[in-house]
Amino acid sequence: MRHPLDIIAMFAALWLLASMVLDALTPKELTAVMIGIAIGPAIVITAVFYYLRCPRLDFAVMFAALWLISDIAIAFISPTQLPHFLIALGFVPALLIGIVLHWQRFQRRHERLTVPSAKRG
Repeated sequence: MRHPLDIIAMFAALWLLASMVLDALTPKELTAVMIGIAIGPAIVITAVFYYLRCPRLDFAVMFAALWLISDIAIAFISPTQLPHFLIALGFVPALLIGIVLHWQRFQRRHERLTVPSAKRG
């Protein structure tokens, strides 16, 4: 069972960890506090959808979209230009989710088109 306090503790730890890791990767002018404020709303929305037991695929798509929005917010508040790899890093979850979705669609279509030999006869 998902207890609300457990969810709060888990997402607060993830929020702090993400803020600190991004602080290490970004220019010195962009502080962990600024990053924490930029990614905070995405963490709260993700925690709410986790608490509501959103389906796994929907949760992954929503997480990828919020990650990209957070990346844009960090780039917007940054006093200096971010390195290009950080901007590309915002697209990685969306790209991975898209690859998985297309692979699953391809697999389902392939299974429908191939008829097992036992059913042919």
